[in-house]
Amino acid sequence: MKRIITFLFATGLCAALATGCKEEYTTYSDAEYVMFSDSVSLNMVLENQDYFTVPVSSTRACDYDRTFGVEVIDKGSTAIEGLHYRLLSNSVTIPAGKRSAEVRVRTYYNEFEPADTLQFNLRLVMPEQLDWSLYPGQSRVRMLKGCTFHAEEFTGWCVVTSTFLQSYPGVENTSIQRLIRTELDPKEPNTVILHSWLFTGYDIKLTFDPSDPSLPLVSMPEDQIMSDELSVFGQINGDNKILVTNSPSYYSFFDACTTNVKLWSHVYVKNLGTPVGTVGTFYNIMEWISDEEADRLELEEGMKKYE
Repeated sequence: MKRIITFLFATGLCAALATGCKEEYTTYSDAEYVMFSDSVSLNMVLENQDYFTVPVSSTRACDYDRTFGVEVIDKGSTAIEGLHYRLLSNSVTIPAGKRSAEVRVRTYYNEFEPADTLQFNLRLVMPEQLDWSLYPGQSRVRMLKGCTFHAEEFTGWCVVTSTFLQSYPGVENTSIQRLIRTELDPKEPNTVILHSWLFTGYDIKLTFDPSDPSLPLVSMPEDQIMSDELSVFGQINGDNKILVTNSPSYYSFFDACTTNVKLWSHVYVKNLGTPVGTVGTFYNIMEWISDEEADRLELEEGMKKYE
């Protein structure tokens, strides 16, 4: 699920009320306003993180420092100040000649559960004439836990649930779920091999991109063979190979906290390298489990292990 946050930026709406302010470029407003840059701000809480910042903006630059108070509004807050977070300062200063500053927030990583999305509300304490009714001096600050990625945690037993198997179970699948074995690719970094992913004998590779904790993406190399056509479709449309990669239309994500992957796959057929047709786009959930849980699923629920 892609986390998309719409930020309400107040830029290019500048001018001057306070003495000593100077206009830097032509705009269609003549007032000085101060506000949070984001009316809603989403922030990752990361291990070994010193702090994250909530930006503050002004419509004008002034030739003197401007300091404003910052207060937490209890109403609507689900995070507890002092337990989940604390402000490093209860004031913020926009330096002379600048239009922006930052409120710094320290978080306590171990107090967040993987599924938590906690929030608190901030308000700027400032003269009333600086508060713009269109962009009031408040911000809802949301926080969610971002666990450190370790590729080794995405190895071992994995439960795969796929809408492809719902539409095309082939001759071997009687369920939309499979219990498969996975291991690290010895050659490619941050890549795991999914043995017999949807069909026995056909291994698929999955690559993780942990470079941006707020956008933990996964991808599949192109033209991976996930099965033959005959045993799945009952006929051959191309060169008897069903190919798969990640969908170019949807983002696919991993969650390092709960060790699972939400993958949108693009399935297609070629003949000697020439595209024949698209089978479709299918949603897949992969959840890594312990050896004990895999044994339980095999014994109590009759799930077959594919290695």
